Amino acid sequence: MNEKGVVFFPDPYLEATPGDWGIDDYTDVFFKTEDGVRLHGWFVDAPDKRAVLLWFHGNAGNISHRLENLKLLHEALHIPIFIFDYREYGLSEGNISKKGTFFDAEGAFKYLTSEKEFSKKQILLFGRSLGTALAAYLASKYRCLGIVLEAAFTSTDDMMQLYFPSGIPFQTSATKYDTMSLIHRIKDPILFLHGEYDYTIPVSMAEKLYRKVLGLKKFFLVRGADHNNTYIVGGKNYFEVWKDFLNSCFSISRKNICEADDGEIVPGGGK
Repeated sequence: MNEKGVVFFPDPYLEATPGDWGIDDYTDVFFKTEDGVRLHGWFVDAPDKRAVLLWFHGNAGNISHRLENLKLLHEALHIPIFIFDYREYGLSEGNISKKGTFFDAEGAFKYLTSEKEFSKKQILLFGRSLGTALAAYLASKYRCLGIVLEAAFTSTDDMMQLYFPSGIPFQTSATKYDTMSLIHRIKDPILFLHGEYDYTIPVSMAEKLYRKVLGLKKFFLVRGADHNNTYIVGGKNYFEVWKDFLNSCFSISRKNICEADDGEIVPGGGK
């Protein structure tokens, strides 16, 4: 089942580039997924190479519609950011599907570890809206630096029930997004961000996920914000929360490495 126009709203036209927003140190990146689809993204460099942010965007538009947010986050964190488009979005090839987005997420993660030579424990995963399901999937599978979930939803089934309470009037694909079933597996720190007046994905969904987290976690409710304007309405406080979380992840990572040197735990978290 192709859910384009129902779940996914891809736009093939890039409206601008990071350079148009004064971000000069960026590279156009093309990489292939395991199933052979060629994807496009931007790697925005920065002086602090201790970490890299891997960004999974929402279900509409393309990476060019995130440029204001990208610029402000890049200026706040001072670490490299890799933002890419799922298949059929922007300059990425292929046909969008839930199953395909999992290949896309794995491909972007692999690009950072193989081509850019970052370790998994240097990658800070950032998912927004639909992208939270993909970020959570990777975090449940691999140890990373940390994960930021903004406007997180519990599962595809819950979203469908929310929007179609009388029954879904069309066929959906067998592949599901189900963060609720994965969240307890994530062992690295999690930051939840959510707009107070988000009626697209109610804050109650993120709160349910938050309660199920077993490890280190933080929840920041952006007062007065809706689904799309958290970084604008949140302003300075929003980015301070980001910076504090990143610094906390660095501290935890250093502590784990030191303990590993003492023979207590391995950097990846195993005994």
